[in-house]
Amino acid sequence: MAATLTKNGGLLIKTRRDHQSLHYLWNTRIKSSIPEPAAARKNTGDYQLHQIKQFSRFTQPIFRKNKRIQFPPPSKVSPSSEKSGLVGWYLRMLKTRPVSTKSITSSLIYAAADVSSQTIVGESIEKYNLVRTLRMAGYGLLILGPSVHFWYNFMSRVFPKRDLLSTFKKIALGQTVYGPSMTVIFLSVNASFQGESGAEIVARLNRDLVSTMINGVMYWPFCDFVTFKFVPVHLQPLVTNSFSYLWTVYLTYTAGLAKVSTSE
Repeated sequence: MAATLTKNGGLLIKTRRDHQSLHYLWNTRIKSSIPEPAAARKNTGDYQLHQIKQFSRFTQPIFRKNKRIQFPPPSKVSPSSEKSGLVGWYLRMLKTRPVSTKSITSSLIYAAADVSSQTIVGESIEKYNLVRTLRMAGYGLLILGPSVHFWYNFMSRVFPKRDLLSTFKKIALGQTVYGPSMTVIFLSVNASFQGESGAEIVARLNRDLVSTMINGVMYWPFCDFVTFKFVPVHLQPLVTNSFSYLWTVYLTYTAGLAKVSTSE
């Protein structure tokens, strides 16, 4: 009986010790490692801060990788394609080097117009005058191109609007001031390059100036109306040079006429 009690007492003590050990292990190790229920933690600020840190820790490498790959927005892709090519290059040159660009354009147009004029009038290719073409190209490069640039800029400052009244004022000034002046300069410079004397140049002007101005009045007002009314200032010399192609064919033909004899 006593042995049995002793045995049972020892078993009870051992059981209590095991229970205390399990209780201590539960409180210190297992319970602390088990996360709290989500419903209990969502209401606490520590849980929200923990979630934010975990989300930022997860997404930070993703955003860091995405920064290396930068795609242009769709709105900036189409303008770059539109500005490419010959037209875009010419517009950029008009902004960076306006005088030289307009001068070279005038030179090319005058050279092409003189070639067309000689082809129409000439009877054979052997009579083609290369010096005359170079002379016309030099006039467009050194005289007409710079003058067109400064004239149209001056007109845009004096009459900045594009209404009908301002357009007609620009046309009137062009037909009474700029047009006749450039015609006199063209005929005089071309005649002097051909070796004509002062008296011969005056005689040429007396013969060709009035008829040239009359033909100009019949041609240029419509071209000036389109240019001043609908074309921006920086593109007006280009449009004017385009219109002047046909006019230059006629003008180079007039300048290529035989000189007037002063003995008449």
